Amino acid sequence: MAFTKQEKKDLVAGYEKRLKESKASFVMAYHKMSVKDIEAIRAEARELGGELHVVKNTLVKIALENIGFKNEGIFDEASIVAFAYEDAPPIAKIVETASKTESFRIKGGFMDGEPIETDQIVALAALPPMPQMRATLLALIQTPATQFVRTIAEPARQVAAVIKAYSEKDPAPAAG
Repeated sequence: MAFTKQEKKDLVAGYEKRLKESKASFVMAYHKMSVKDIEAIRAEARELGGELHVVKNTLVKIALENIGFKNEGIFDEASIVAFAYEDAPPIAKIVETASKTESFRIKGGFMDGEPIETDQIVALAALPPMPQMRATLLALIQTPATQFVRTIAEPARQVAAVIKAYSEKDPAPAAG
């Protein structure tokens, strides 16, 4: 299907916008995929704040050049790009899982405008989700503070225990 000049300009502008707005974009090669395969991955990406698009390589290359991204030669065969707008690791996990099938293969991608390799995408996919990372970090920050407060409060607690013990002690009989 041939595109008009205006349609090509619109596609390039769309690619530029997606590349700029996404925190990361992951490129996969595909072959022998079914519509069902692509729709399943698209739905999963949408749920996690991302998008998945089959792209026209020549137009993506123009978009990369226009926005100053380095073309690392990953747009050389049929390509699908997953754009992560919110959190990159969950979208990387979708891409990594899809690449384990015979229909898809990770080619590379971009994170914050810089090229990333396949192994970096796999490493991103292994990261826990952001809420879990925040909870872990918060726990690490709170632990020393909790221990510090306990250490400071302990002497006062010991003095209070001694005073309480003396107050509960039977008074000594009067000498006389």
